Amino acid sequence: MPLEPVRFTVLGAVRVFRGDAELELGGPQERAFLALLLVGAGRPVAVSEIVDALWGAAPPRSAVNVVRRHVGSLRRLLEPGLAARAEGHWLVRDAGGYRLVTDGDSSDLLRFRALREEGRRIADRSPAQALELLTEALSLWRGPLAVGIPAQARAHPAFDAVDRELPAAVRQAADAALRAGRPDAVLPELRQAAARHPLDEPLQAGLLLALAAAGHRSEALAAYEAVRARLAEELGIDPGAELRDARDTVLHGARGAEVGPSGASSEVSGGAGTDGSATPAPAPSPPSALPPPAQLPHGIAAFTGRDVELDEAFALSGADGSGPGTVVISAIGGMAGVGKTTLAVHWAHRVADRFPDGQLYVNLRGFDPSGAVLDPGEAVRGFLDALGVPPERVPHGVDAQAALYRSVLAGRRVLVVLDNARDTEQVRPLLPGSPGCLTIVTSRDELPGLVAAHGAHSLVLRPFDAVRARAFLVRRLGAERVAAEPRAADEISELCAGLPLALACVAARAAGHPHFPLAAVAAELREAHGSLDAFARSDSSVDVGTVFSWSSRAVSAEAARLFRLLALHPGPDLSLPAAAALAGLPVGRARPLLAELTGLHLVTEHSPGRYAFHDLLRAHAGELVHERHTEADRAAALNRLHHHYVHTAHAADRLLAPNADPLPPPPAPEGVHPEPLADDDRALAWLTAEHAVLLAVVETAAASGQPVQERLACQLAWSLEPFFDRRGHWHDGLAVQRTALDAVRRLADPALEARGLRGLARVEGRLGLHARAVPRLKRALELFTALGDDTGRAHTHRSLGWECDQQGDLPGALRHNQFALGLFRTLGDRAAQASVLNSVGWYHAQLGEYRHALTHCFEALTMLQQLGDRYGQAATWDSIAYAHHHLGRHPHALLGYRNALALLRDLGVPYVEADILVRVGDTHLATGDHDGARTAWQQALVLLRGLNHPDAERVEALLNARDGHAGAV
Repeated sequence: MPLEPVRFTVLGAVRVFRGDAELELGGPQERAFLALLLVGAGRPVAVSEIVDALWGAAPPRSAVNVVRRHVGSLRRLLEPGLAARAEGHWLVRDAGGYRLVTDGDSSDLLRFRALREEGRRIADRSPAQALELLTEALSLWRGPLAVGIPAQARAHPAFDAVDRELPAAVRQAADAALRAGRPDAVLPELRQAAARHPLDEPLQAGLLLALAAAGHRSEALAAYEAVRARLAEELGIDPGAELRDARDTVLHGARGAEVGPSGASSEVSGGAGTDGSATPAPAPSPPSALPPPAQLPHGIAAFTGRDVELDEAFALSGADGSGPGTVVISAIGGMAGVGKTTLAVHWAHRVADRFPDGQLYVNLRGFDPSGAVLDPGEAVRGFLDALGVPPERVPHGVDAQAALYRSVLAGRRVLVVLDNARDTEQVRPLLPGSPGCLTIVTSRDELPGLVAAHGAHSLVLRPFDAVRARAFLVRRLGAERVAAEPRAADEISELCAGLPLALACVAARAAGHPHFPLAAVAAELREAHGSLDAFARSDSSVDVGTVFSWSSRAVSAEAARLFRLLALHPGPDLSLPAAAALAGLPVGRARPLLAELTGLHLVTEHSPGRYAFHDLLRAHAGELVHERHTEADRAAALNRLHHHYVHTAHAADRLLAPNADPLPPPPAPEGVHPEPLADDDRALAWLTAEHAVLLAVVETAAASGQPVQERLACQLAWSLEPFFDRRGHWHDGLAVQRTALDAVRRLADPALEARGLRGLARVEGRLGLHARAVPRLKRALELFTALGDDTGRAHTHRSLGWECDQQGDLPGALRHNQFALGLFRTLGDRAAQASVLNSVGWYHAQLGEYRHALTHCFEALTMLQQLGDRYGQAATWDSIAYAHHHLGRHPHALLGYRNALALLRDLGVPYVEADILVRVGDTHLATGDHDGARTAWQQALVLLRGLNHPDAERVEALLNARDGHAGAV
């Protein structure tokens, strides 16, 4: 009975099938042997080439015999029953090597190439059919090439050559998709290829055209800006003609206009080829997958009282919406509650149809009572996200981000509302550069700098006079009710000081009780108690706080209590679990109470799950909580809040740094429910969302003057260390570590002081402040030794080892880490052992003891993989690569660095990524690849400059030295 046909795959995992059954290939080396034959694609592979791929520079004496055993095993697997030493059908001896007999039916690689060739042949006459063929070809790639084979074999040049065929095929498919009028057909593959090959200009040009044709115009412009910046930073060149032409096509084509490819795709086989050009038929653009942003808050249906100002606004913006680009709305004397936002949002809704490319809105929190003013860079990044710019294409630094924002808006008609601005500097990065855009800015300040430098027009709001205030009440309560009690209506207006916000609260209360006489409402308001002196009118004894105190009576007692306690929160906003902690309630009980407050506009849910006050209401709640709650009640609420953040941050710390020695927090009081964090990605997401809040909590807890809270501030600061280190937020880290050390010195606790000294020293070391860091670490070591804290001693030895490294004392660095390793082994701390094993290996490598280094590092890597520590694995791959580099195994080194960088980019650790890129450049230089070295160093420099790190000078020196050498040559 004849055997069923055999099929091979190498575009992904290396596998063999007979019919539907998969055959067992054996170990990694057997798979590597088959993979090498498969990428040979029918050509003989010499025995010497096989030996080099399987063992590298140091093959055993038995290598050739082992290859012969692999040949025999593979032949018998493919043809069971084959006689010993028989050649068989599939694997034959040829030209001093071995050749696997395959074709398009048996090899996925040959099938891929055949589909590409057929697609190229028919592309001009039948682009739709070509697209089908090329899409099928791309679908054959089920992962990276030859997954699962050993690293040294995967570094063979034959694999790199096949790797380069994939981006060429993607470009070819993108061209066919544009011609066939289906630009989104291969967008996922095109995006992935562009991300892997960021300096491939033809590929990037294809991405721009496909994005624009698919309706993602803003993402296309963002992609161009990112490539332009990267070419300038890394190669010192401007985009070439093809990429510029693609940008111009995107920029100057009308919205939804037809966009076609700029040229035929390049045909690359084995890594070589050139681009041809053609004039394809244009392809119609399908609708955008993402609608234009529409971020305006809800307008108020009962808007009234601002007809004069609204007419002035319409005159400024022009009948056709093409008037001045910036308008400022300002209240006299910085008064809050006068209706700036209401007028801006109403105006924006009235003219929104003139801006078909979208409406953007942001609350800049310029005068938030908490002091949490929104950073303009954060606002720009929010707008870029709303405009469809992928996060990975957003450059570092506010200036670069603002430039990208203006580029995305170029040629578009977008309405931008910048609410509650503090000053001109906060607004300037958010101003579009396109005259077709309208920007509305609200602020308590008159922003004279914006008027003078940007030609803005000022429009001033004042509180309502008696006539307007009565009209406001008529609109909310009805003309008949107001006309029946004119004196009561006038008294309400006077008691509200003409402020629309206060009038709205009173009107909401009166509307909820239509049978109450207005005189009774006015009497209640008159008798209510409260004091919000900071917001009272200067020309009147009116107490606006009275209005809010009276209004808050409309909510349940539990909701009113929560309203008051929320004022104790020190951050710019808060989550539902944090609100629950303040009130000492289960999360499920706090949710309806927040809904009650938001329903009456006492609190706003400005984004899903995050809540904030209007600044007037926050100040009022702050006065109420001091009036109606004892100091003990307020202290208990803050204690619960601090525990909420400390316990959640501690859980995040354990996920991000499993080998660290965090101080366990004390038991959480009743009513505290830390947020569940499933993995390190969720931990990073929580820390990112709460970043500004956590900084504020550390400061307020440390400043409380209460030892228990000061201790919690310290624990929170130390739990944030791995987050700040990964994200490069060392200046924030420096601030909280200084706060923590000051606090522990007040507490006079040697154990805490040792931790505080070590924590501050670590971040000082990251910032290059070694003269401060080393004495702190030595003092910490003395304290840990006196306390008998071996875990603290071990971690401090590691930190001292890093400082020795920074000062060039490599033997000292090795000694400190060996001492730490001994302590961790005695303690049985497996996670810490794995981490320090890598450090010991690293310093052996630094001292030229490369084989010792590899022994330690591979032991560490095995343990780290078992522990699931991705950060530690990245560091260990870096050490392994460094050792291979110095043993002359440069392909192995580059592969190790590639593994490390892949992990680090997934984790988001820019400083360590930059450090490794410097070594990648060194390896490229050692192989004679000067362009590769320069590219890697430029990438490192971009990252270090974005972090404002002093190591940037060292990398600049490397680049300058290479440039000088090239010039001399």
